[in-house]
Amino acid sequence: MTCKTCDKSGWFWKKIGRCKRCMDQLTSLSVLCGVVWWFTCRDTPLSIESIALIMAGFAFNGLLFLHLLMKFIVIPFQQNQLGEKEGKKNSSTSGKH
Repeated sequence: MTCKTCDKSGWFWKKIGRCKRCMDQLTSLSVLCGVVWWFTCRDTPLSIESIALIMAGFAFNGLLFLHLLMKFIVIPFQQNQLGEKEGKKNSSTSGKH
């Protein structure tokens, strides 16, 4: 999924959770995959087409879960930890003057 945010940073963990466009695409693909499976393959769940759609759906949902986990839990936690370190650093250096 090419977008300007994902093209700028090279490593996977620097990209994930920061691109709304990628998350929107993954949401759309997850829903589309589920709807297609429901209307075409639910009667034959052991067919190759059905299993392929289920696996694709799990892949889209898994990557979307990683994006959301990073966006709402990991990145805010890291920023909070960084802010606390900066606050301690500033308060310890201001008392020395």
